Amino acid sequence: MPNNKKMYDKGKVIAGLCIFVVMITFPFWYNLGKAAPAPEPKLIGKAAEAGQQCVESKEYMKAEHMQILNDWRETVVRDAKRIYVNSSGKKFEMSLSNTCLDCHTEKAEFCDKCHNYASVSPYCWDCHVDPKEEM
Repeated sequence: MPNNKKMYDKGKVIAGLCIFVVMITFPFWYNLGKAAPAPEPKLIGKAAEAGQQCVESKEYMKAEHMQILNDWRETVVRDAKRIYVNSSGKKFEMSLSNTCLDCHTEKAEFCDKCHNYASVSPYCWDCHVDPKEEM
């Protein structure tokens, strides 16, 4: 008799597993094809208008900017070295405020757009002062 009871529960277990799989995967298939395109940030500032070169190529900076900033922080704070030499041999001051923010002057237009899209909250502004938005 106990064996027959197990046979009757098999359908409930399979139905429960199916419902579980549908509920867990629902957000993925519901939003399929609805992703917004990645934002294309704009450079605004005197240095950008003058055509000043970034510390590395645009493609490299998109992928590695946070690692560069982390490396700069470690080098400046721990080793007291303030000069960065890029892959072309050009020298830059390792400074978020004095190098990066010369071209990336509007935090909301440049930083926040991509960081919000990627759902990340960088801690740059825990120590650095937000750039003032020009109205």
